[in-house]
Amino acid sequence: MTPGSLRLGTRGSALALAQAALAEAALAAAASAGGAPQLKVERVVITTTGDRRVASEGDPIAPKGDGPGIALEGDARGIFVREIEEALLSRAVDVAVHSLKDLPVDLPPGLVLAGVLERGDPRDAFCSRDGRTLDELPAGASVATGSPRRAAQLGRIWGHLVFVPIRGNVDTRLRKVREGAADGVVLARAGLVRLGLAGAITELIPLEVCLPAPGQGAIGLEARESDAGIAGLLARVTHPPTLAAVLAERAFLRRLGGGCRAPVAALGVGAEGGKLVLHGFVADPAGARFAASSAEGPAADAEALGVRLAERLLDEGAAEFMPG
Repeated sequence: MTPGSLRLGTRGSALALAQAALAEAALAAAASAGGAPQLKVERVVITTTGDRRVASEGDPIAPKGDGPGIALEGDARGIFVREIEEALLSRAVDVAVHSLKDLPVDLPPGLVLAGVLERGDPRDAFCSRDGRTLDELPAGASVATGSPRRAAQLGRIWGHLVFVPIRGNVDTRLRKVREGAADGVVLARAGLVRLGLAGAITELIPLEVCLPAPGQGAIGLEARESDAGIAGLLARVTHPPTLAAVLAERAFLRRLGGGCRAPVAALGVGAEGGKLVLHGFVADPAGARFAASSAEGPAADAEALGVRLAERLLDEGAAEFMPG
C-alpha cells in the first residue's frame, strides 16, 4: 500500500466484482471519514484454480458444493482463494476480498480476517423454471443445487423431489434451468441481489427450513497480520454484529473439522443485551442422518460459542455419522 492508494485483490466473476465494488466503496468512505486524503482503490483481478475448473465445465467440482460440506465445502474450498492469498503474501495486493463462505477457516500464517462488511440476507432462494414453488412441484421434479448442505435440509421436507448437481456461476445456472436442465435451482439470495437478479427468485426458503453455509451473505476482507495501518482501515468498515456472527459460525465449522466431508450449516443471530444465538446443523454425507441445535452466549465470546455448539452436536451423536 502506498499513501492514498490500496490494491484490492479479487476474483473476476461477476459476483466477485460486484462484491469488490461494495468493498471499494466502504473503504473509500472509511478513509474519507477518518480525515485521510481520498483513497484510490486499484482492483487487481486474479484467476483462481476454482475459476479455471468451473470454466472448464468438465471438472466435477460442482456436485461438491458452494458452502461448507462435501469437499468444496471443506478441504477444497481454498481453490477459490489460494492464488489471491499468494498475491497477498507476496505483497502484490494489500487486501483480499472474498465471499466469506469460500474462505477456509484456517488461514495461512501471516494472514488474518481483518474486516467483515455488513451481511446481506443469508437465506437461500428457489428460482423456478416456470414459476412453481417447491410445494407445487410434483414428485420426481428436479431441483438443481451444487450443495449437499441444501439437499440434506430440503430433502427432509421435499423428499419427493430429485436434487441434481449443477455447474457454473449464477448466470450459467439460471440459464441452464431456463433451458430445461432442471425444474428449478437453489441459490444464495445475497448473490442474486448483488447481481441485480432478485427478479429471478420464485420464493425465499425460511431459515428454519434451510440454514445457510457458515459465512453466507458476508463479504470478508483478508490482510497481512503485520499491516497495522490497513488493519485499522478495515476495522472501520467492519460491522460488529456480522463479525461476531461469522466468527461463531467459522469456529463451529472448525471444531467439526474445517475440511470435513459432511454437509454443515450455521447461522449466528444477534440477541438483546450483547448476546448471540448460534444455530447449527450437520448431516452425514448422504443427508440421511443429521443433528441440529442452538446455543446462546455473549457476542464477545463468539468463537467459544461456536466451539460449544459443535461439541454439543458431536456429543449428541454427530460424531458417529460424520466422516473422519
